[in-house]
Amino acid sequence: METHNFSIEFFPPKTPEGAEKLRATRRQLAELSPTYFSVTFGAGGSTQQGTLDTVLDIMADGHPAAPHLSCIGATRESIRALLKQFQQHGIRRLVALRGDLPSGYGGAGELRYANELVEFIRQETGDWFHIEVAAYPEMHPQARSPQDDLQNFARKVHAGANAAITQYFYNADAYFQFVDNVRKMGIEVPIVAGIMPITNYTQLMRFSDMCGAEIPRWVRLKLASFGDDSASIKAFGLDVVSSLCERLLAGGAPGLHFYSMNQAVATTAIWKRLTGK
Repeated sequence: METHNFSIEFFPPKTPEGAEKLRATRRQLAELSPTYFSVTFGAGGSTQQGTLDTVLDIMADGHPAAPHLSCIGATRESIRALLKQFQQHGIRRLVALRGDLPSGYGGAGELRYANELVEFIRQETGDWFHIEVAAYPEMHPQARSPQDDLQNFARKVHAGANAAITQYFYNADAYFQFVDNVRKMGIEVPIVAGIMPITNYTQLMRFSDMCGAEIPRWVRLKLASFGDDSASIKAFGLDVVSSLCERLLAGGAPGLHFYSMNQAVATTAIWKRLTGK
C-alpha cells in the first residue's frame, strides 16, 4: 500500500466527549500511516468551525489533514475568508464539494456547483492547494444521465482539480467503467476509491438510499439474514469490503479513501487484511 494514496475521513465531533473520542480513534488510525486525514463539512456551514478545529487538532499531532469545503449557501466573500484562514494555518490540501442544501434553506449561494468552487479557489490561491473533488461511479443521485454526470466531472477537473475521491460503492465494475469513461475523455487525474466499511446493516441501508450507492442484492440478503447478530455482520462486512479493496488495487486504483464514521476498528481490520500486517 506504500505506493498508494491512503486517506481516512472523519466528521467534526459535536461535543467535547466526541472530540476526545475522535482523538483516541485518530491515534489508533495514525498507526496505519495514512497519506492524510480529511474532515467533512456540515450542511450550510453549521460545523465550519468544527471542521477547521478538527483539522488543526490533527495537524498539531503531526499529521497532514484536509478540510472539506462546500459552496452551497456560501458567498464568495465567506469562502475567500476561509481560504485565507486555511493558508495561514499552512493547510495545503482541500476537498472541494458542492455540498447539500440544509433543510429549510432558501438560496443556493453565489457558487452553485463544485466546478465553480474549484475555479474560484484557483483564482484566489493559484496552486497553493492540492484540490480533491467528488466522483460518482454509480452516477450522482441528482444527475440527469450517466453522460451528464461525466460532463459534470470533467468540468470540475478542467476547473483545476488535482484528483478525485469517489462516493462509496460495492461494485468494482462500476468503478472501473467510470475510470475508463473518464480516461476516454482525456482526463488523467487519479481517481481514488471511496470505501465504506460494513458494520451496521440498518445504517448502511439508510446512507445508501440517501446517496444513491447500490448495495448488491447478494450482500443485502446476506446482511439481512444475520438479524441482530452484529458479530456476523461485521465478519461478513470485513470479507466483502476487503476483497473489494484487493480487486480495486489490483485493477489499478491509485488509492483508497476510508469513510471511517469516526471509528477505528473496521478500517484497521481492512487495512491489516490488505497489508498482511
